[in-house]
Amino acid sequence: MNPLDFLIPVAHAQAAGQTAAPGGMMSTLLFPVILIAIMYFLMIRPQMKRQKEHKSMLDKLGKGDEVITNGGIAGVVTNMGESFITVEVANGVQLRVQKGAIASVLPKGTLKSA
Repeated sequence: MNPLDFLIPVAHAQAAGQTAAPGGMMSTLLFPVILIAIMYFLMIRPQMKRQKEHKSMLDKLGKGDEVITNGGIAGVVTNMGESFITVEVANGVQLRVQKGAIASVLPKGTLKSA
């Protein structure tokens, strides 16, 4: 027995006059369509929803808001630019971070109580 027989199926002769099963092409095309629909509802749609929520959070961001960055740095927004935000993490210590690096906005007074 040849080792390639395990990788390549052996072709069998087909009797003359036999046709493929009806609906064979339909079932062949139906599987990828169902797979794409499942991927859309389980992966793509939730990701688009999270991106939309994050963009709306960044649009509502203003001076004095308490934020946490993706790196875990917590501070208060002191200055806002087009694509960068200045975050004060301690008295006199300010960091400039990209707007997209803001992970979440904290409720007012959270940093004062910590």
